[in-house]
Amino acid sequence: MDTTSGDTAFWDEADRLLIRYGTGFTPRVIERASGAHVFDRQGRAILDFTSGQMSAILGHAHPDIVATVSAAVASLDHLYSGMLSAPVLELADRLTATLPAPLGKMLLLTTGAEANEAAIKMAKLATGRYEIVSFDRSWHGMTQGAASATFSAGRRGYGPPTPGNLALPAPNAYRSPFRSADGSYDWEAELAYGFALVDQQSAGSLAACLIEPILSSGGIIEPPLGYLRRLKEMCDERGMLLILDEAQTGLGRTGEMYAFERDGVTPDILTLSKTLGAGLPVAAVITTAQIEQVCHDRGFLFYTTHVSDPLAAAVAVTVLDVIERENLVERAAELGEQLNGRLLALRDGYEVVGDVRGRGLLQGIELVRDKESKAPADELGAAVTSACLERGLHMNIVQLPGMGGIFRIAPPLTISDDDLHAGVDILEAALKGVLP
Repeated sequence: MDTTSGDTAFWDEADRLLIRYGTGFTPRVIERASGAHVFDRQGRAILDFTSGQMSAILGHAHPDIVATVSAAVASLDHLYSGMLSAPVLELADRLTATLPAPLGKMLLLTTGAEANEAAIKMAKLATGRYEIVSFDRSWHGMTQGAASATFSAGRRGYGPPTPGNLALPAPNAYRSPFRSADGSYDWEAELAYGFALVDQQSAGSLAACLIEPILSSGGIIEPPLGYLRRLKEMCDERGMLLILDEAQTGLGRTGEMYAFERDGVTPDILTLSKTLGAGLPVAAVITTAQIEQVCHDRGFLFYTTHVSDPLAAAVAVTVLDVIERENLVERAAELGEQLNGRLLALRDGYEVVGDVRGRGLLQGIELVRDKESKAPADELGAAVTSACLERGLHMNIVQLPGMGGIFRIAPPLTISDDDLHAGVDILEAALKGVLP
């Protein structure tokens, strides 16, 4: 923790005044942010390899976002939830135009957890069932329904989760025990086994499967090509809906507008959040006209304070404008190839870099004690994180037991080539600095 007298007083006040809500704070007091950097109160620049909370895909203080927010606050920011404004319709039109044809109906909200709550409620209402299946390393939010579908953390001590939540094994190719004769990852067998367990546990009321196309908080786990298609088939066989949570993967982050495009699979319901607001609280649920009609006929209710807020809509429209104008989807794919090449070189050059995974500008590395044992390296991860920060790079490790050596790398899509490579240089220097 920074020991300057001003910062010491700041942290003392934080301890006195704030409810602690997770792991400890990064030991720098942040004064401002711009582009791909944040700056502490001593003026030191810190390269942001997390895009804020994996959200600020346009970087910090993007001039178009600043202008949009300023104009909206001065003219039309928030309305009674039963009123409608032009920005909401414009966003619905623009957003659905980026998606496969069946996905034509939008609900505008504020957070990822809220969007997943709405999607879960719609799936239950549309199917008349209540069981929700998600990965055993999932993270979908901290509100009741979303938290009940979150298996990676936060399940103990709060009483019973929402009934009917069942887990599938996350498709972790690096650590899965499901192997073919040649030692390769047998995801087909794992998925079949997982659904066999789901069928055995089910009370006969399977409503939906809610998953991230690339698990982020669960450790940058990317299902292999073909997995999502087979998963969708298995959902269809059971009369289940497929809900894809693209909070972190949507809007170009993976080198495609949406991560599901790689697999040629269209979800029944799509949730967007983090990247849609580029760091501001904006979220959306998109589904088909058929599902929306059934839900409406059955009295769907999701009447919140900030539903259909014009400020949120205006920000999201601006995000779409910038992504298109600056070709950021293609940019993320190009930078992702550069990043992947650098990370693979680290894997090949260091015994403690066990795995590299992800795509586009959502990638990760897993540190281990050695490649043979694959033993988790939580302490090493913490040391590298601290060493990176001292050198001017903010890196995020997965804050879950046994996963403290997994780094999530998600810089803004607007980051320069030089800053991207400078960040990897710092990461390598930090790694060298903490190894014996």
